[in-house]
Amino acid sequence: MNLRSLCGIFIRVILSVVFAGIFYTGWLAVALTAFKSGPDSLIFKAIIWLAAPVVTALGFAMGVFIFELLPGTRKSKLPNIYKWSLIGCAIGAGAVVMFGPMLIVFGMFAAGAASIALREYLRIKRQTQD
Repeated sequence: MNLRSLCGIFIRVILSVVFAGIFYTGWLAVALTAFKSGPDSLIFKAIIWLAAPVVTALGFAMGVFIFELLPGTRKSKLPNIYKWSLIGCAIGAGAVVMFGPMLIVFGMFAAGAASIALREYLRIKRQTQD
């Protein structure tokens, strides 16, 4: 693996974290509004909280997908990127939720970024072995 490959991984991860932050901020705005004005049902609140990793993972995937729109970059399908980020965000949220639901953002961002970095590393490693 050369320096250019490592820089590519770094840029993809940074861009995915930025987009995850944007998507999470959007989810948070909707969630806070829904919690204030929505029904006081436990099921309603659970659905809102379960949407956090789904929306944040979409942000991670969009960051990589948008980077790959640049000329000369390899192209991936959005669902393939999304699978990795959703698994990472779900694991991160699940690991931290016992400390309080508002802390899931830290777990989602750490595990989501790690899942994107792992995906990119494995793709580059697989390409260099061919």
